[in-house]
Amino acid sequence: MEGKKKKYLSDLSLLFVAFAWGGGFVVVKDTLDSMTPMYIMAFRFVLATVVVYLALHRWMGKINRNDLLKGSVVGVFLYFAFAFQTVGLQYTTASKQGFLTATYVVMVPLIFMMLYRRIPRIKVFVASFLTLTGIALMVLDGGFTFNIGDLLTLVCAFFFALHIIAIEYYAKNMHVFKLAFIQIGVAAILFVISALALEPMPQEINARTWSAIAYMGVISTFACFTVQTVAQKHTPSSHVSIIMSLEAVFATLLGVLLLNEVFTVDMMVGATLIFVAILIIELWGIKKNNAPSVDRMEKI
Repeated sequence: MEGKKKKYLSDLSLLFVAFAWGGGFVVVKDTLDSMTPMYIMAFRFVLATVVVYLALHRWMGKINRNDLLKGSVVGVFLYFAFAFQTVGLQYTTASKQGFLTATYVVMVPLIFMMLYRRIPRIKVFVASFLTLTGIALMVLDGGFTFNIGDLLTLVCAFFFALHIIAIEYYAKNMHVFKLAFIQIGVAAILFVISALALEPMPQEINARTWSAIAYMGVISTFACFTVQTVAQKHTPSSHVSIIMSLEAVFATLLGVLLLNEVFTVDMMVGATLIFVAILIIELWGIKKNNAPSVDRMEKI
């Protein structure tokens, strides 16, 4: 009974993580009205780097040159993923972006196929077809051109897929907290450089913006990562992936409720197809252990 109780508590805590990450789309969208994309991410990741180090440094141990190299590769992917996501959010809605970002779940096995020259199982082709159909319904808006924000979001999903694969590859021989700290720190440095080089310095930052940055840095990054790390000790990885995919649903609901975003019937059908595709990837053949992992260690 004690084991089951821990599993249920872990699943509930992961539900909180999915909700917090879904809310992150709404928070960033709202903050874009008062601050430019690179500065939002620069403040967010600098804060997250400081908090992660203060909270977890005692378990990291000494960081060597090899650790820095591995963590930097993951950090670069993380930087590009959030850069494209945040810039793209200027031109699309939080509700739409939540589902388009979630397409990384389908991209991961396809990238594995290209990297390792393996023919994916039939579920990958089924999920890919449903995802493409869902994307078309969500973003084409009766025409045959992508909104630039939707296109940037799909690029961001691609980099999140690379980020997941890189984490799985490097985390085998590296402490997860050490890897988390380095990648967040590298992303922070790159965002600071990008902000200083590409965007004007913010002249005034109001209390609402500081609150949003605190939410993104402390809740969406540090707290969610810590909760997920602990939870994964007590619940199956299949539960983790399925629950985490609910962030797209929360992003949609919060976008409609808090930002008054319009969610059309076509978009609803498209979002449903994308969500079904995610469940197919996670649930079809779940007892087999030979498929590439699509679990996300973190969505910082």
